[in-house]
Amino acid sequence: MIMKKTIFIALSAICISVASAYETKASETKSDAGTRQYTFAWKFIDGDSMAPRGGSTNGIPVTLATAPTKAWTTLQAASSASEKDHAAILAMAGEYRVSFDFIEVAGFTSEYKPSKPYQSWGTEKIYAIEDRPGFISLQHVLVMHIKPGDGKRVQSMLTKHWRQDWQFEPKSQIVYLGPHRWQQLPVSAALAAGSWSQTVYQVDDSPRYSGVGRWLHQGNYSSWQGSEGLRPLPRREWTVRSDYQALLGTNRHTITPSGWVQEEQNNKVALADNGQLHAKSPVLAREYGFNRYEAIIGSDFSAGDAYMVKTAALWQAVRSEWALRFNTGNRISLKAAPDQGALYLPLFARAETISADPDATKLKAEVKELIDAYLSAPANESTENSKP
Repeated sequence: MIMKKTIFIALSAICISVASAYETKASETKSDAGTRQYTFAWKFIDGDSMAPRGGSTNGIPVTLATAPTKAWTTLQAASSASEKDHAAILAMAGEYRVSFDFIEVAGFTSEYKPSKPYQSWGTEKIYAIEDRPGFISLQHVLVMHIKPGDGKRVQSMLTKHWRQDWQFEPKSQIVYLGPHRWQQLPVSAALAAGSWSQTVYQVDDSPRYSGVGRWLHQGNYSSWQGSEGLRPLPRREWTVRSDYQALLGTNRHTITPSGWVQEEQNNKVALADNGQLHAKSPVLAREYGFNRYEAIIGSDFSAGDAYMVKTAALWQAVRSEWALRFNTGNRISLKAAPDQGALYLPLFARAETISADPDATKLKAEVKELIDAYLSAPANESTENSKP
């Protein structure tokens, strides 16, 4: 398949954030929209008010892998716990069709009304950009091939997506503290022993949230459960909701023969101005998320491969600059949520113009200046009373 056109979402007038690429799913007609419901999507509510929300575009057909992946075979062959942990994390790299499903399952206020479930999809390649003993970094890149309504052409969209870093027996983790504020805080020796931290980063490599937990391996079953932590509102919510300010949730990653699944258990919480939970009614609702990564074969991810090579120096400089900021132990405060404030746009624009062999010193200074512009306060903000 030949890509007829590549649209970089960050610079596209039709998409104000990377998440816009997610707001698509298999087309549905008005006649069947009202009958599409989840198994536990408040089925006693009449009509189509609980039909899942999302987009309405079609992706071109993909071919699912029918045999167990090589990563799965490697994981099953691993013998020691450390080998299995490492193989399980690396098993998340690859080429996938991804489905995203989120649904509220309970409400905790007297005036609660259930929100529509959310469904979306994507095709993406996950690259292991670092792989060394005790540390793995996985970069997600969306490469989506969209078939418009006229069916006569294919549009292709590419964007650098989220990143997940895995650290064995971490000494610290980046913690979300409330409105646009993060800090690197110590992890206790008891929690770190035998555990891995997962740190999730935004599209501009600024942090999102983290968790610490152990991998569990039982024969053909390998799964990691992270600790609970605060995380910023996702775009799928802040575009339609203003009644809560953060999620308090956990991640579970489980490897399957054909890919992997990510489960989220999130409380939708209201925060006071200081970032603490409201004392009287902190939790509005409970949300369950299920994201399925299914291995595909024969799809064209060449644009993603080329992008990763071309922009490698830029994003390495960005990751290093963010790491320097957090290694000081100071709080980091951003002007706004990265997507809500379009903070990622300058970096995405620079990625479009980066040369194959940039001057490392100039690039480092340029990245520092761009990230300085993100911050709402000096990087040496006081750390007093900094615990979340």
